[in-house]
Amino acid sequence: MTLLAAIEPASVSPVLFVVLAAVGVISGAVDAIAGGGGLIMMPALITAGLPPHLVLGTNKLQSIMGTSMATWRYRRAGMLSLRAGAPLAALALAGGIAGAILISRIDSHVLGLVVPLLLIAVAGYTVLSPRMDDQDVHPRLSGRAFAPVIAGVGFYDGFFGPGAGQFYATTLVSLRGMGLTRAMGLTKLLNVSSNLGSMVVFALGGHVLWLLGLTIGLGAMTGSLIGSRLATRHGAAVIRPLLVTVSLLLTAKLVWAWFAG
Repeated sequence: MTLLAAIEPASVSPVLFVVLAAVGVISGAVDAIAGGGGLIMMPALITAGLPPHLVLGTNKLQSIMGTSMATWRYRRAGMLSLRAGAPLAALALAGGIAGAILISRIDSHVLGLVVPLLLIAVAGYTVLSPRMDDQDVHPRLSGRAFAPVIAGVGFYDGFFGPGAGQFYATTLVSLRGMGLTRAMGLTKLLNVSSNLGSMVVFALGGHVLWLLGLTIGLGAMTGSLIGSRLATRHGAAVIRPLLVTVSLLLTAKLVWAWFAG
């Protein structure tokens, strides 16, 4: 499959485009507020019947679009400095490239089980992750010592992705002492960077459905705009339990289907 071959598979119906675009709105809003929008989008793409590698590549395209909108909103609100975040963004970009190269080499049948299991693991992390607030505290790691952490999360984002935003935010708060709001702003920039690096790899391998990804991406941008506006008024207290419940139900179905067929 070449770069231009994966434009639009015949099996993707117009109705499915509309449904997945609507899911993109929901996942974009959730991601902008609490992170973890991929826990909604990835199972939806797999349930739609797309092969795992196409799911991963297409998800990166829509994620870049939605997260870019959130990044713009956080920067406009004064919660993000692009200059200060650029070195960490470069590390996330490199990690994303490396992670995508690795997962591109994994057999699609094996990936069909790995992806749902990873989704369940990330959902569990969402439940167990510590509560965070906006108070800045003394950092536990210096900027230099923290660099490998960001590269590692970027690698995970390229290798798989869902939950990477939560990992970025959690490490920025717990290891660098940032308040949650500032950490979320920087998280969006890091997410865009690692997604961009991985999407380049998937695109070169022909694993991006461009028309579908752009359609979902427009939905994700709409949801991200809504979610980022709500982020300072509400929190993730209501969204996270719903997010985890839906994710676990969908991934349980996928695991059952893998063993059954």
